[in-house]
Amino acid sequence: MLLIYYKETLKQRRQIRNGQLILLRQYQQLLKEKGIKQSMSRKGNCLDNAIIENFFGILKSELFYLKKYNSINQLKKEIQEYIVYYNNDRIKSNLNKMSPIQYRAHYYQN
Repeated sequence: MLLIYYKETLKQRRQIRNGQLILLRQYQQLLKEKGIKQSMSRKGNCLDNAIIENFFGILKSELFYLKKYNSINQLKKEIQEYIVYYNNDRIKSNLNKMSPIQYRAHYYQN
């Protein structure tokens, strides 16, 4: 969502190409202000991005591609609702058929 916000506020967003966004000083400053630590691995090593890339793939297939959005605010609201659903209610087979929150609670109890 920060990326969507940032892209909307950039006056020259058409000049941003894949990979250039993370190099922009303004973007780095925005991350710092929001308390977000930027993750950058060396070129060709996507292991640190695998978890979030998987999540984005699921988000797009279960939410984004299924309907058209009339505004950025509508999209933001539905993404926020989806994240709550994903963490609290969506059962994952590789988490012993528990939601991420249930799995974490179970893991720390044992």
